[in-house]
Amino acid sequence: MQLRDEILRAIEKLGFQEATPIQERVIPAILNTEQDIIALAQTGTGKTAAFGLPLVQLNDTNLKQVQTIVLCPTRELCIQISEDMAAYSTFIPELRVAAVYGGADIRSQIRQINNGCQIVVGTPGRVNDLIGRKVLNLGNIRWVVLDEADEMLNMGFKEDLRSILSTTPEEKRVLLFSATMAREVRSIANKFMHDPEEIAVGSRNQGAENVRHEYYTVHARDRYAALKRIVDYYPNIYGIVFCRTRRITREIAQKLIEDGYNSDALHGELSQQQRDMVMARFRQKQIQLLIATDVAARGLDVNDLTHVINFDLPDDNEVYIHRTGRTARAGKSGVAISIIHTREQKKIREIEKMSGKKFTAKNVPTGIEVCEKQLYNLIDRVENVVVDEDQIAPFLPAVNKKLSWLSREELVKHFLSVEFNRFLSYYKNSGNLNVEQTEKVQKKSKKKEKVRARSRDLVKLEINIGRRENLDPTTLMDMINAQTGNHNIRFGRIDIHARSTHFEVEDQCVNEIFKSFKNASLDGLPLKVKKEESGFNKRKKAKRSYEKR
Repeated sequence: MQLRDEILRAIEKLGFQEATPIQERVIPAILNTEQDIIALAQTGTGKTAAFGLPLVQLNDTNLKQVQTIVLCPTRELCIQISEDMAAYSTFIPELRVAAVYGGADIRSQIRQINNGCQIVVGTPGRVNDLIGRKVLNLGNIRWVVLDEADEMLNMGFKEDLRSILSTTPEEKRVLLFSATMAREVRSIANKFMHDPEEIAVGSRNQGAENVRHEYYTVHARDRYAALKRIVDYYPNIYGIVFCRTRRITREIAQKLIEDGYNSDALHGELSQQQRDMVMARFRQKQIQLLIATDVAARGLDVNDLTHVINFDLPDDNEVYIHRTGRTARAGKSGVAISIIHTREQKKIREIEKMSGKKFTAKNVPTGIEVCEKQLYNLIDRVENVVVDEDQIAPFLPAVNKKLSWLSREELVKHFLSVEFNRFLSYYKNSGNLNVEQTEKVQKKSKKKEKVRARSRDLVKLEINIGRRENLDPTTLMDMINAQTGNHNIRFGRIDIHARSTHFEVEDQCVNEIFKSFKNASLDGLPLKVKKEESGFNKRKKAKRSYEKR
């Protein structure tokens, strides 16, 4: 690939042996052409080295000015890229890389730039800030890298990117890396790139190859119970559980902690210090499950994740690809699990069509299956544990004497009971959480539901939140169930608008809902539930109002 000896030595030190497909195509293109490049590849395919290695080679170390700007969506990704590029230039000490991002002391970042660096890696907000302070001058920039471009745009950095790119010279090269080619990404490319070469590894909007996609269908009220069973069924799980909103993220993380699971939450309300602590514990595997929103997990790069679990499916189907790209990195395999309710079958089909991936319908494990899995995992751990004879020898005589009255079979029973009673007790009378999904059963179920809907009185209610608060039918039902404490409320049609939501419930539950929402709020916004006026009453009220005027 025509890389310098110093860079090849750094690669060898890092343990790289073979280039990934995106690296094979992008590195020569950067080194041997002057074209702008659009590179489409999934998260975890080695994009950082694809642009990092050639740019380390191309930057002129004799010039103590910024020649390359790398823009990325999050602090974590910014730190990772800057550390990687510093590692690639281990044997080129004259090359300096500065990382600039929000939530950190800006004075030290200013000193780094003022001391002279060739490459700046930054988040759009902090880069814009430094440009405004006249600290960062991009007037002589030669290369601009937009990494995870789709995620930056999804996070609302469109204007920041336009502002930054407008300060760069016309003759620069732009290297855009993205997992998907959304309309907004194409818009940025059309405005700021000149006749770019497009390099795609894999199909667009296609997930990682080594991910197995599964889904479990349960009633909305059983989703948390299903999550616990799935986690218990995989004793060595190390993964991220994605939720749609900060509120649900907090609730699920708190419930898991209270139920004895090794988990924590990552969402937008955490301070940078709290976020750093959570991420440090997760990377060190002190946390087994990270419960996160999509925004909080942008640019999150953690190796060896075994599972990604969608507690909520995302509103945007393309976000599913970003989520599942967190596992199966560097050629490893992973599992993407979605816990859905009966109304989300269509969305699974849409994601299948978009991604070209086949989803497997799975049954939530029964209590017996969970106990068996946990038991065999325990036996494996006991069988494979390393025994240090010297360390335990002094204690063996007393232990053997203490347990001498137990036979081998009794000793095994006692041992298993000590480690295993919690699971046996919890799952002793556990029920079946699965919702039958055969076409025949679905048709019968729909027919029965229509008959029930006609035979009972439904009342239309209105609540003062909607799409603006990321509301969806599942979140609404969960909220009402939690607020009333009644998980048997029957819902009819749900229509979500920008600032309000109209929904149908049984007449007998209306007063209960009004009472429970009397002093309720969501993120500081007082919640107001009222009966939806009929079209006739609305027209009468509008007419009276007009006559008064």
